Amino acid sequence: MMLKVTPLTPSIGAIISKVSLNKDLNSGTIEQIYSALIKHQVVFFRDQNISPETHLKLAESLGEIDPGHPVYPHVEGYQSIVLLKNDANNRPDTNDWHKDLTFKESPPFASILHGVKVPKVGGDTLWASMSAAYDQLPNGWKDHLEELEAIHDMGTFRNDFYKEGGIDSVNNALKNVGSAVHKVIGTHPISGLKYLNVNQSFTRNIVNESQGPSDHILQFLFQHISKPEFQVRFHWEDNSVAIWDNRITQHYAVFDYLPEFRHMQRVTVVNDKRDKS
Repeated sequence: MMLKVTPLTPSIGAIISKVSLNKDLNSGTIEQIYSALIKHQVVFFRDQNISPETHLKLAESLGEIDPGHPVYPHVEGYQSIVLLKNDANNRPDTNDWHKDLTFKESPPFASILHGVKVPKVGGDTLWASMSAAYDQLPNGWKDHLEELEAIHDMGTFRNDFYKEGGIDSVNNALKNVGSAVHKVIGTHPISGLKYLNVNQSFTRNIVNESQGPSDHILQFLFQHISKPEFQVRFHWEDNSVAIWDNRITQHYAVFDYLPEFRHMQRVTVVNDKRDKS
């Protein structure tokens, strides 16, 4: 079966149609989905009323599943499915440009997000291509950034721990969750594309730079990353599904829909089973 893949922008994003994710997907169909993901960096499906079991099975076809998020709750009975329910009484905290969990030594490969019940207006998600952002850097910046590394930590998740137990909870979380150092310029293990590897939510400092020069570099990159030319904007409908390659993209969940209710479920894939590096 040949899927239909329709690109949404020149830089990033495609709609995949002529497939039902609820059916048992053969290896050929899975490989077509994977190839589209690598090429377009984020892919979308409409009208996919997937069950938790189907959600997990699809994720397992891509790689090892994350056992659970360090902060967010999970779907009852499914520890690996993150539950994201937001309204006026439970405001979201994902309205920053970010890659997931870069405060870990090995951030996850991909995520599969199911829009279970979404507002009719608002609540879009944006993704940005970090390879497109890298390509459009001035050459002098590319050369300067090539050897730099940056420290990533848990960022505004501090607020979640503070709500739970005050500053002691924050300090304990900083010890338990930890930090990581990553190269500012990464290379995708499958496509070979170079990409920017900093994000506003979790990147804190450039290694071996004092605060002033570090802030100058990071603020320039954060502004550069936010250009619309690198982005795709997806309007959710009930039972839409998005799969994105977390290695080479960032995303931003717009929360302009309050006080309306938005219910999403997400499974994160830790590693890419097709990456033999």
